[in-house]
Amino acid sequence: MKLKKFNGNPIISPNSSNSWESLVTCNPGVFYDDGLFYMLYRAAGDDEEHIIRFGLAVSKDGFNFKRVSNEPVFGPLSDNFDSGCVEDPRIVKFDNEYYVTYAYRPFPPGQYWKFEHDVVKQPKCGESAPLSISKNLGNTGLAVTSNFKRFRRLGRITSPVLDDRDVILFPEKINGQFVLLHRPKEYVGKEYGVKYPSIWLKFSDDILDWENKESHLLLTGREGTWEEKIGGSTPPLKTKHGWLVIYHGVENGGLGYYRAGAILLDLYNPLKIIARSPSFILEPEYDYEIEGYYRGCVFPTGNVIVNDTLYVYYGGADKYVGVATCNICDLLDSFVKI
Repeated sequence: MKLKKFNGNPIISPNSSNSWESLVTCNPGVFYDDGLFYMLYRAAGDDEEHIIRFGLAVSKDGFNFKRVSNEPVFGPLSDNFDSGCVEDPRIVKFDNEYYVTYAYRPFPPGQYWKFEHDVVKQPKCGESAPLSISKNLGNTGLAVTSNFKRFRRLGRITSPVLDDRDVILFPEKINGQFVLLHRPKEYVGKEYGVKYPSIWLKFSDDILDWENKESHLLLTGREGTWEEKIGGSTPPLKTKHGWLVIYHGVENGGLGYYRAGAILLDLYNPLKIIARSPSFILEPEYDYEIEGYYRGCVFPTGNVIVNDTLYVYYGGADKYVGVATCNICDLLDSFVKI
């Protein structure tokens, strides 16, 4: 089954009144707590460097969001590891704090839609410069907050020599360990047993200690389908049947559309896929998903379950924020057992 898109989409659009979000608002992380939906959304203005920050919006019903501030709540810091941009937040909660994984670069990426796909601006530097600097690699950092307004950066959690984004924490420990999904682009070929970048899983005793942990292959793309290239999308959601994980898939050839599918993982062994959606559950259909900076893209980055309703928040065409919903039981009933 497909998710039902909100008739009022897009729910967040670029705001010409604020220069830092006048061009792009997309790819939101969302968390529901104490009757409020909190949304961190990716935002950028019409600057040539394309500096990317996070804005904050809140909602009581999950559909009608109000911006909290005319200023970004989180952004790149000069002379810091994430000094170029911050992107695509994913939010989980441990104890009384919210942990946010986010992609970053040491330099702004430039207006990337004017380049070839997956190409960003690179700095001029010497031969001895580390790969993360010379290639302006996308890495992933971890931040923590108690109110979504003030953040403490905990540091980098991916290898400095990998382009490793779509990094997402499970919202609770499993068998006493933290669990993390990631998508290292360099993990392809015979050595890794996959043709395209895939979704891998790691375990750790410490929420900040991931770099030297073994990566286990969870899911790879399927040749000649809508999901030849894949990556994790939203934080796993715990259901009585298993962990619901939504992921994005990209067709190789065709229109190059981004769509979303879902899998169900065993509650006690998240490396075991027990069911999956028979096809995609979300695809580009409307202007706000097709006419933008990436034509034909739905990119989920946030999801919550409230009173048996699954809310999925996604970026549309790298320009807008949309939401789609369904009954969680109906969705799981449509899955095919593995």
